[in-house]
Amino acid sequence: MAFSNLTSKAALIYGEWMKDADPRVEGLPLMSSPVPQTVIIGAYIYFVTSLGPKLMENRKPFELRQTMAFYNFAVVALSLYMTYEFLMSGWATGYSFRCDIVDYSRSPTALRMVQTCWLYYFSKFIELLDTVFFVLRKKNGQVSFLHVLHHSIMPWTWWFGVKFAPGGLGTFHALVNCIVHVIMYTYYGLCALGPAYYKYLWWKKHMTSIQLVQFIIVTVHIGQIYFMDDCQYQFPVFMFIIWAYGFIFLILFLHFWYHAYTKGQRLPKTLKNGIGKSKDQ
Repeated sequence: MAFSNLTSKAALIYGEWMKDADPRVEGLPLMSSPVPQTVIIGAYIYFVTSLGPKLMENRKPFELRQTMAFYNFAVVALSLYMTYEFLMSGWATGYSFRCDIVDYSRSPTALRMVQTCWLYYFSKFIELLDTVFFVLRKKNGQVSFLHVLHHSIMPWTWWFGVKFAPGGLGTFHALVNCIVHVIMYTYYGLCALGPAYYKYLWWKKHMTSIQLVQFIIVTVHIGQIYFMDDCQYQFPVFMFIIWAYGFIFLILFLHFWYHAYTKGQRLPKTLKNGIGKSKDQ
């Protein structure tokens, strides 16, 4: 009886909460409820941390060089497109980079932002293939807690962003992330092309620096809301979540940087023997 009452109360709270959802996202794939994405993410975590390594244990690693080259450059193209769309739907056409509230109208620009936010959300599921490729190639050392956490939490939290606030101040970190991914996946794509391109990969160490700069920019930008008394952003809780996300991952990446490059536990191969290699080779 107690469990039944708790379930009923939870359903009531969820129903009341959903009344504030943006009606413009109704009908978009995966947006009916957070359950489908939770199942997908749960299956992803189980596969990359348990099932996948067990299935590959007595098998030879897959040779996926061509597949990975296509995948990485496809993500570059998608990231470029999303960067352009985020700029054209607000960040280069009127946003102030300070208190930019969500436009809930059905103007062409507002609807363009909604579509861009959903596409960015969906792209996070495409990027889960990063880890799947690691497992299939038996690069299990790359399936770190930081990697899996980053790939799992992004789509799950972004469902709520798209459902309630597709636009405004809360999308700046997505724009920055798209720009960073253009650089990162270009690097990974060049890695996948083979030894002929290793000489162009001297900038591996800077990849972590770029990610650190990303989290600093996001944390500083979103932190403005705590100093703007009159900002009427519709869902302030999202600002706290984004700030916390940026700050936590800034600390995690600083920890990675310290152990990888300061203590020399993961120096780039370019520094060790002059041959550029990457985790995605």
